[in-house]
Amino acid sequence: MSAAPQRPGDDPTFEALLDYLKCSRGFDFTGYKRSSLRRRITKRMQQQQITDFSDYLDYLEVHPEEFSQLFDTILINVTAFFRDAPAWEFLASEIIPHLVSDKPPGEPIRVWSAGCASGEETYTLAIVLAEAFGIDEFRQQVKIYATDVDEDALTQARQATYPARAVSGLTPELLKKYFEPVGTQYNFRSDLRRAIIFGRHDLIQDAPIPRLDLVVCRNTLMYFNAEVQARVLARFHFALNDRGLLFLGKAEMLLTHTSLFVPANLKHRVFTKVPTPHLRDRLLVLAQAGSPDANNHVTRHVRLRDVAFDVVETAQVVIDLDGNLVLANEQARAFFGLHRRDLGRPFQDLELSYRPLELRSRIEQVYASRRPTRMVNVERPLPNQNVQFFDVGVIPLIDTEGNLLGASVNFQDVTRYNRLHVELEKSKQELETAYEELQSTNEELETTNEELQSTVEELETTNEELQSTNEELETMNEQLQSSNEEMQAVNAELRRRTEELNRANALLGSILSSLNHVAVVLDREFNILMWNERARALWGLRADEVRGRSILGLDIGLPVERLRSPVRSLLNGSSSEREIILEAITRRGQAIQCRIICAPLRGSGNGVDGVILLMEELHETRPPEAHNNG
Repeated sequence: MSAAPQRPGDDPTFEALLDYLKCSRGFDFTGYKRSSLRRRITKRMQQQQITDFSDYLDYLEVHPEEFSQLFDTILINVTAFFRDAPAWEFLASEIIPHLVSDKPPGEPIRVWSAGCASGEETYTLAIVLAEAFGIDEFRQQVKIYATDVDEDALTQARQATYPARAVSGLTPELLKKYFEPVGTQYNFRSDLRRAIIFGRHDLIQDAPIPRLDLVVCRNTLMYFNAEVQARVLARFHFALNDRGLLFLGKAEMLLTHTSLFVPANLKHRVFTKVPTPHLRDRLLVLAQAGSPDANNHVTRHVRLRDVAFDVVETAQVVIDLDGNLVLANEQARAFFGLHRRDLGRPFQDLELSYRPLELRSRIEQVYASRRPTRMVNVERPLPNQNVQFFDVGVIPLIDTEGNLLGASVNFQDVTRYNRLHVELEKSKQELETAYEELQSTNEELETTNEELQSTVEELETTNEELQSTNEELETMNEQLQSSNEEMQAVNAELRRRTEELNRANALLGSILSSLNHVAVVLDREFNILMWNERARALWGLRADEVRGRSILGLDIGLPVERLRSPVRSLLNGSSSEREIILEAITRRGQAIQCRIICAPLRGSGNGVDGVILLMEELHETRPPEAHNNG
């Protein structure tokens, strides 16, 4: 474990504890004020009757459930609706009206509620904006991003449910207008809730949300030291538009950051961003915010990404872990009647979630397996009695650290290919019918021609036949007897060969069935000739389901594509036998290592007519690389 950088007067055991929290759970508290941080951690240690920081670190290693209690103690989520009411009244009467009037019609208002805790402050902000815009305009034009590092607080905020004592500070008019009573609880209006996106975000480490009009971060900066405060404020500065505003708590002054913000009203802690019109100044702000590369123009890249996503020819939508629709490109909006105002809505409320196919269960399946899934030739009836066909893919979105972010669903329109395939099949059937009729006619013509030739010959030889009738009859009788003997011999030989072939097939089937291995026989085109019972038990497919099909097209837990190369080498005569070991999933969902022995199936001329695959499940761990015994 790497030690955290120490400053004069730091307690090494305390710094080691902070470094352990950062490395083991991803929470970096080194930027917090040491005095308040020590006080809160010491309080939790006293509850566990521990006096030494080193002993508490050992306790955390043995009792991982203690982390949640410690974080609850450190991240004090003190909040309330309209906390510090005069400041909110000033924001509602003086700031928000100007924000509304300065925005062109239809252009969205983007607001960030940083350090939102359990959501009271975020929903207060939503009420203030809804009062200024009106309910309908708020739903269509406002987007609020609410973030915190405390997952438990975010879970409570997403539920938007509060007890009566929490909403007691609201006026009866606001309570009736924006909350729905459910028993002893009050739920924030669901139609307005869709305009709010909650997510985990670390102000110290994570990139800021871009193109904002207002940042609300009240009583959060006070927990950071001066260095970290400067980095966070620089990120706020970069995130805001040139006329953007910053709303802080009453204990936060920003007297030393006049290069970034100037007071709009110092009493109520509302600050205006100092514009940086030149690229050089914006890059300096990025560097101050701790950007790894100040020469990257982040905002331009985000816009470029949005435009690139929007013009992709395949319809695509993105759903976050909360089940909300986050992105929908132009093709998706055109195909499924989506609007930009649908962004942020629960996906289950949209028709697309269940038509043309049920997607919610498949998204949950992808979340659970973290593997993409694909559905082909999904039918979608259209109002004009036509049918549209899609290949639908659901892909999990995972960041570089392995965290699941959501899912991407893409719809590839294969209607044209499907219609061409249907027309091709129809033409093929018609061609086969015409060919059969032509072949029948040709056979009839050949028969007629033979009959005519025979008639001519018979007329020409009538006289000779009449003169030598007796001799010919005797000769014909001898020929018939000879032909009959030959036919009997041929029939006997055919019966003998048929019996030998039946015995050979029965013997081969018995051998394959009695093997302790999974046995599969392929022809030179990779098509399955034989599939024994053990193959059905391991992979879940019967012999009659796979016979004649290509093994490369089977949807089983074995990565069959990796068989192509060894099987091809056997068919080409490059090797006499191959052995490979593959990671696989049985039909019961069990992860195994499967050893596969590939042997050539030799014909009568010593040529290779196919390949025999013998598979067995390994019971001891072996490296998964391929072994070549050929």
